[in-house]
Amino acid sequence: MGNYGARYGQYAHGFGCLCHSQAITQLNERIGRGLSRRSVLSGLAAVMAGAVVADPVSALAQTPVSVAGQPVLLKNLRIFDGKSSKLLEGHNVLVSGGKIADILKASENVAEAQVIDCGNRVLMPGLIDAHWHSILAAIPQMVAMTSDIAYVHLVAAQEAQRTLMRGFTTVRDMGGPSFALKRAIDEKRIPGPRIYPSGAMVSQTSGHGDFRQRSDIPRHSANDLSLAESAGIAAIADGEAEVLRRVREQLMLGASQIKIMVGGGVASAYDPLDSLQFTEAEIRAAVMAAKDWGTYVCAHVYTSAGIQRALACGVQSIEHGQLADEETVRQMADAGAWWSIQPFLADEDANVYASQIQRDQQKMIAEGTIRAFELGPKYNVKMAWGTDILFNPKGTASQGRQLAKLARWFDNGDVLKMATGTNAELLALSGNRNPYGAAVGIIEKGAMADMLLIDGNPLEDVSLIADPDKNMKLIMKDGVVYKNILTA
Repeated sequence: MGNYGARYGQYAHGFGCLCHSQAITQLNERIGRGLSRRSVLSGLAAVMAGAVVADPVSALAQTPVSVAGQPVLLKNLRIFDGKSSKLLEGHNVLVSGGKIADILKASENVAEAQVIDCGNRVLMPGLIDAHWHSILAAIPQMVAMTSDIAYVHLVAAQEAQRTLMRGFTTVRDMGGPSFALKRAIDEKRIPGPRIYPSGAMVSQTSGHGDFRQRSDIPRHSANDLSLAESAGIAAIADGEAEVLRRVREQLMLGASQIKIMVGGGVASAYDPLDSLQFTEAEIRAAVMAAKDWGTYVCAHVYTSAGIQRALACGVQSIEHGQLADEETVRQMADAGAWWSIQPFLADEDANVYASQIQRDQQKMIAEGTIRAFELGPKYNVKMAWGTDILFNPKGTASQGRQLAKLARWFDNGDVLKMATGTNAELLALSGNRNPYGAAVGIIEKGAMADMLLIDGNPLEDVSLIADPDKNMKLIMKDGVVYKNILTA
């Protein structure tokens, strides 16, 4: 995989969505050609098979440890609860039935509980990546294009385990057919994070989610459904009626929120970065359909004009938005919208582009990223954080490191809150479409028992989360211990 990372580094997802490039179009065609009934079943079988994949360097989950019906008491610890920047001391955490049953004083005893002595380390909520691509984050494009579709699903299942072992117990999936993987994880057939799925990205013709080639135009009865749409990666819709149909289809499949494309991207072949996508009537149709199901719409968009159109139509989460001017940021704050942003900084994790135009756009977005992290707090915008890694097996390991970069603008407590309790507030916008029955991203009574034990104090050194193999001594999700190296 290392050779692929070096050779295909230009495909790494970090500036603009790469999901519109010609190479990805070829991959979508590859996936689409495999979507016969037999290959779909093979793909699902591969997801299940992911549970037996072994990793000789201990990057994957250990054998889960739990005692049926027996509570677990985590003692001798300090607690970062995902809401306060101060550690809570002198308390223990009782886990039962997959949830945090209670926060007890250290002097209280619990009969018949399995006790884990945490050695005075810091217990914190599991991390949340608010912009993740579960199926296609960790497979190089060329490998995917020359492999069976079942292999693509198998790699996704393996990466789900690695994601959990990096301390990310929850992800918001921002495009792709992750429903089957989510189900397998929820059924505990394989280890992995909780997934809040968006399903297919809804796009206009010639929009950022239109993966077709020029030769596929015009659409007619013989090519009514593109290969990317068949794969469940994108859904092309023109006009209010089609937008309603495509959004409702994703809700039927189990989407917890809807993603639409309102502007262009750096790597896009046919939609310029400054293009406006979807009319106001079309955007309102998507928002109405989602609202009727008690959930919300998030929009891929970079420019001020696109952001303002999205806000005017009721979009509640702006994905990217690095080219927003000050007035647009003020409007986001006034609308109460979320700004889901990624640290696209033209650094070691950035894409490499051959075109000078793309490199100029990349530089512009990097400058916009710096400005965004300054303007967001100035106007008290609700800011969420994600990575948006795609087709980059080497890059997935940077997940925690990319979070730690935020310490350039925020204090360590705010960085950690953004990736736990704050991101969880964004997830809660899904209302009744929330696939999980309790709060995530916080440590309090009744919340899901998704927790990490850190060797050191991340409130003093947030970079500790960038090295999970060394610094995360215990990883628990849903009350199950997937990693415990306290005695190592």
